Amino acid sequence: MAESAELILDGKSYSFPVTEGTEHEKAIDIAKLRDQTGYITIDSGYKNTGATKSAITFLDGEEGILRYRGYPIEQLAEQSSFLEVAYLLIYGALPTQAELDDFQHQITKHTLVHEDVRKIFDGFPSAAHPMAILSSLICSLTAFYPESVAPDLSKEEIDLNVIRLMAKISTIAAWTYKNNMGHPLNYPRNDLDYCSNFLYMMFSFPTEKYEINPVVVSALNKLLILHADHEQNCSTSTVRLVGSANASLYGSVSAGINALWGPLHGGANQEVVEMLESIQRDGGDTKKWIDKAKDSNDSFRLMGFGHRVYKNFDPRATIIKKAADEVLKALGLEESPLLKIAQELEQAALTDEYFVKRKLYPNVDFYSGIIYRAIGIPTEMFTVMFALGRLPGWIAQWKEMRENKEPIGRPRQIYTGELERDYVGIQQR
Repeated sequence: MAESAELILDGKSYSFPVTEGTEHEKAIDIAKLRDQTGYITIDSGYKNTGATKSAITFLDGEEGILRYRGYPIEQLAEQSSFLEVAYLLIYGALPTQAELDDFQHQITKHTLVHEDVRKIFDGFPSAAHPMAILSSLICSLTAFYPESVAPDLSKEEIDLNVIRLMAKISTIAAWTYKNNMGHPLNYPRNDLDYCSNFLYMMFSFPTEKYEINPVVVSALNKLLILHADHEQNCSTSTVRLVGSANASLYGSVSAGINALWGPLHGGANQEVVEMLESIQRDGGDTKKWIDKAKDSNDSFRLMGFGHRVYKNFDPRATIIKKAADEVLKALGLEESPLLKIAQELEQAALTDEYFVKRKLYPNVDFYSGIIYRAIGIPTEMFTVMFALGRLPGWIAQWKEMRENKEPIGRPRQIYTGELERDYVGIQQR
């Protein structure tokens, strides 16, 4: 007999089916709760609500497990390329060599953006935040490709939109940085791989030859893989919710970018570097700041330690710590004062009983912020880098939602406002 949950309301019993995922996660299916009882559930922030069934990412925070389509993140980060992982997330299986070659070729072919995009850049204030520019320009792709807003796209049309978005976001992101710095914009190069091409567009100048550092390319590749998807977080749920209205891929991802921009979601690695800079300005005494973090009466918190989802350790942190060490060595930054502070904080978090007991370990944001700082990416661009990595997951989630023909999202509420009252004319108020 199938498992069910019993709910008793006003002396009457109601039965609701229990559904189980492939990793034995269980949920009570309350799809008919309101129809049968007149009640709804209250779950502020949806912390206990499963809004969808998904075959994309499995995350177990208690055990420190993250898998894309069943593959452990440790294996993918060590052995795959970012585009290979993107293909896996979007299409459900690791590509053959021929499929990967074609995927890479198609993306390379579409990295150029319409020349009118350069005119849009001219309209932004010089102090515009890079995320404002990125979200605006990604949404503007619906204007350049108006056919993308059609509600019933063929598989081939969806695939073309996927390719365009994967290709053009790297160019738009790099141009956002260049525009902000007042530097000339660099066109993409078809002879470079995805990560190398992005670094070239970011940091090269027409006046000199740009040498691409393979250690930096490898670290960027890993960072993008580690950020590629993370189950139903705020921005991913936003992409699915907007997409459920039959909004275009570009419009849905633009909404996800804006959700990611929120400091409670995508700004953690930026906060790490800002914290390190603050400690440095204060004289660099890490013991003082560690003691402040341990003081329950002090509002200071160490950024980049512990995780809302991972209760024991962040599996991504172990991977990226090694990459961070390699980048610092390759760039000759082992003696940087800022990085010395980071290393002292890291050591305290790994050995001090206060942090160990509370599982306040360095997380992926701690190390990613250090890497981005080391390779010259300014802090206001950190969230753009997060969006660049998260894009395959957003696309996969949007695509899955469309293929499953999920209904438009429409949460309920419990009204707590005024009872019915009569209108009072302005003269009598």
